[in-house]
Amino acid sequence: MSESVALPESAEPESINGRLSFTEKVGYSLGDAASNFYWKTFEFFIIFFYTDVFGISAAAVGTMMLVTRILDAVADPVMGTIADRTQTRWGHFRPYLRWFALPLAAAGVITFSTPNLGPSGKLVYAYVTYCLLMLVYTAVNIPYSALLGVMTPNSIERTTLASFRFIGAFSVAVLVQYCTPSLAQWFGMSAALRSQHSFLAHPIAWIQWFLSRDFLTLPSDPTRGWQMTMVLYGAFAVILLFLCFAITRERVNPPENQSPNLKEDLRSMVSSRPFLVMLSVLIIMIMSFVLRGSVSAYYFKYYVQRSDLLGPFLVANALAFLVAVVITPTIAKHFDKKTLFVAAIGIGGLIVGGFWLAKPTDIGLMFGLQILASFVIGFNSPLVWAMFADTADEAEWRLGRRNTGLVFASAVFGMKIGLALGAWVTGLLLTWFGYVANMAQTASSLLGIRLSMSLIPALMLVIAAALMRAYPLDDKMMVQIEKDLAARKKAAAGEA
Repeated sequence: MSESVALPESAEPESINGRLSFTEKVGYSLGDAASNFYWKTFEFFIIFFYTDVFGISAAAVGTMMLVTRILDAVADPVMGTIADRTQTRWGHFRPYLRWFALPLAAAGVITFSTPNLGPSGKLVYAYVTYCLLMLVYTAVNIPYSALLGVMTPNSIERTTLASFRFIGAFSVAVLVQYCTPSLAQWFGMSAALRSQHSFLAHPIAWIQWFLSRDFLTLPSDPTRGWQMTMVLYGAFAVILLFLCFAITRERVNPPENQSPNLKEDLRSMVSSRPFLVMLSVLIIMIMSFVLRGSVSAYYFKYYVQRSDLLGPFLVANALAFLVAVVITPTIAKHFDKKTLFVAAIGIGGLIVGGFWLAKPTDIGLMFGLQILASFVIGFNSPLVWAMFADTADEAEWRLGRRNTGLVFASAVFGMKIGLALGAWVTGLLLTWFGYVANMAQTASSLLGIRLSMSLIPALMLVIAAALMRAYPLDDKMMVQIEKDLAARKKAAAGEA
């Protein structure tokens, strides 16, 4: 008898109709809250850190982001396959949240440390530490993502669960996007300067002073500031991952007669039209998000010449996403998931293109466009993961094999490919248009920054919307798939 049967913590009976408690939904959301201390830092700040703090060129950063994805090409599907085959008292996926929480925090601190090395040494250090961080992130995030597919068999309930996931994600995103530049500045200040504004002595006054961001002009060591910021983020991430592990449960298992066969697992996935469409769309979307997110720091520093507005701008972005995520389950009850998804990224892409019209003084227009675009695009955040879970159901329905871990591993790999390509394109565009760090920018460089903030990512989103029309799984078909799978499992249980 396997350990997971003898100690069935992960295999509690399903609740009626696959419904999950509010507590468990919140518990699941804490895992993505933890991950976003890292993902949002990757999306918005890592290129800026490497060019303006660590001291390597934009072209080198872009190339590094692309080259390191070769490692992920192996690591992600391997991690998904390992997780699918993991047998513990806690299930297939939950244990990794506990096992790799501390290594993730340590890898984050090491990556955002700046050793006293020459240019070649720094580049090698960046490659090694960034690869290490992404490997550990993979060991946490792929099992976490796959957990969504096995907590409940109910497709509609998964949409709600995915919404809770992104409520956690974007709640942390608000903090990361607003506070990261300020925390890096504050931690980098001398002890004497920080003692003038002690949080312990005057907590309310400190918060008011911190939110005012007036201290951004004070002298600070950014290398120490970024390192200590990641120490803080790592501590929060460890706590949240442990809570997610403790609160959630796994309930959906592969068919009992399914034997391990990686070749068959891969065949079932690559032969799935729904999966291939979702993966392609996800990569293009993430490329667009990373390009705009990475360029935002340059946009406000050099084009708007108001670096102090970057934090509020990114917070407005995250809050608009958060509102959309909260209401997505309600909206999804009235619209087919595919229809809602196509409309969100297509219309959102057109709004993003409006940034081309913004002049440096059009602050209100910039914020208005960002809030509107983020709200519209935000509907797809819960939908994309619920729809990946649907592709796992479709594969089991069509071929009789369930490979939830491998499906979500490939989805996370798609995100990383999008992250890498987005960073690579960002580096290429900045280099092509003549960007030089910490200098007054030429007209050509400013043009590149503007295009990267508007028309180029807008085009990517419109292409993604057009491609999404080829996705074949509508809500009516998913209801039928759920019924058929439930009937099969009932018949198998009767035969046993």
